[in-house]
Amino acid sequence: MTDKKKNKVRIIPLGGLQEIGKNLTVLEDEDDIIIIDCGMAFPDSDMLGVDIVIPDFTYLRERADKIRGLLVTHAHEDHIGAIPYLLQEFDIPVYASRLTIAFIENKLKEHGIKGRLREISAGDYVRLGSFVAEVLHTTHSVADALAFCIDTPAGRIFHTGDFKIDLTPIDGEIVDFSRLSQIGDEGVLLLMADSTNAGKKGHSLSESSVGVSLGNIFKETSGRIIIASFSSNVHRVQKIMDLAAEHGRKIAVCGRSMENMVRIASELGYMTIPADSLIDIKYIKQFNDDEVLIITTGSQGETMSALARMAQGEHKQVRIKASDTVVLSSSPVPGNEKTVAGIVNALMEKGARVIYNEIADVHASGHANQEELKLMQALLRPRFFMPVHGEERHLHYHAELATQMGVPEENIIIGRNGHVVEASPDRVRGTGETVTCEGIMVDGLGIGDVGSVVLSERKNLSVAGLVVATVVYDRAMGEILAGPELHTRGFIYVQEYGTILQEATDAVTKALMNASDEQYRDVEALRKIMRDVLRNYFYDKLNRNPVILPVVMEI
Repeated sequence: MTDKKKNKVRIIPLGGLQEIGKNLTVLEDEDDIIIIDCGMAFPDSDMLGVDIVIPDFTYLRERADKIRGLLVTHAHEDHIGAIPYLLQEFDIPVYASRLTIAFIENKLKEHGIKGRLREISAGDYVRLGSFVAEVLHTTHSVADALAFCIDTPAGRIFHTGDFKIDLTPIDGEIVDFSRLSQIGDEGVLLLMADSTNAGKKGHSLSESSVGVSLGNIFKETSGRIIIASFSSNVHRVQKIMDLAAEHGRKIAVCGRSMENMVRIASELGYMTIPADSLIDIKYIKQFNDDEVLIITTGSQGETMSALARMAQGEHKQVRIKASDTVVLSSSPVPGNEKTVAGIVNALMEKGARVIYNEIADVHASGHANQEELKLMQALLRPRFFMPVHGEERHLHYHAELATQMGVPEENIIIGRNGHVVEASPDRVRGTGETVTCEGIMVDGLGIGDVGSVVLSERKNLSVAGLVVATVVYDRAMGEILAGPELHTRGFIYVQEYGTILQEATDAVTKALMNASDEQYRDVEALRKIMRDVLRNYFYDKLNRNPVILPVVMEI
């Protein structure tokens, strides 16, 4: 009699569902675990001071001895950004394509980590415990993107990674339709597919079409051209460089991530920089405006990006002027629309001509539209389907497409981060079990030490301001020697409200004078008196609740 447990596989998304970002999926059987992708997400607007958000590794931490390796689909931050944090805890091999390995290696160097990086390419098979992953080439907005067809004890699970079906890709490498159809003939238990553009009808725009639109911009523009794009879009940047050389423009690269990409891609042969075209950004003033192209980061309006600093007039080398043409060769990531619009407005206020995706075909998404998603379903013909990589609406749109392609509604699983899905040879279903998967906030060197309490305090500070009350206390004598003194930040304008601050100081002084002997011997009790008096006073007088920070300096 066979052990039924050995034919079951648990599928646990720890990120990437109901959100765009921090993609991480766990496949687990009785003895082994493999991980697909390990990405980061950018913080929401209410996560004040937070740099990035990474997946919670608690579930993996508790099963570290079972982890056999990490499979990486491609080099975007939402798929590789958290790898340094993972490898700080787990000494596991990482399998990725050549270009993706180079990007990961660059990130690991910044963190002082080496890592066990293993290069793979289409046609390879990777055995990780009881799992065997076949590597397939796919088309995305970054070169060397991969999909994985994984043989598991429960059956075959196909993970598309991020993909589109482009019949005229820049690199000439079309998706292997023959192999996909063959895999479909062999049988797919579960398909997990990219859902980002599941709500968009038709086919996605080919990358080659973007080249035509950009070419027209070069032909008709006499001033400087500044193009912002995703730094990972190697083919896009290559086309932009080729157009610059064709039209006699020098190329200046701006932004750390863009500079790193150009260096890495050119060193590995994924990019060819036109001869004598590349110049340092600090030398652009030595050339006429019609001889300059600037390729920059900041297409998503990131606050500290090069384009954002240009728009705000804070960039050291580039000052926007009315003769400039600025091209945002991207579309806003969901949630970034307002930020990107702010950048466009700021550039236009400075007189620049701004071209973006709503008014010209200057960007092609790397994600499949509905007809491409249907084609993937038709080729693979899965018995069960689980949409991934998308917000709630994207997942539901994709589920509707799957039903149109013949997948029974009861065979479609709308997953959630932390919700366990169990696959067996005859069934895939949610178990109702959940695991810890809250996003971990990274603030500088702090990992996970910023939680809801700290964020709440930061919000209060940003909204209500801060009042610091200081006294000097002699512990031996049990006496207050000096103070209280009040200092405010972001609360009230002292010159206008000086009387109120003096009254508040008097109220604290009176309360401290009336404190009991027992309270005078307890520093925390003194802090509480100061906090309570000021909180009540400012609420009564101004109907405000600033953050009160009582400081007792002991001597």
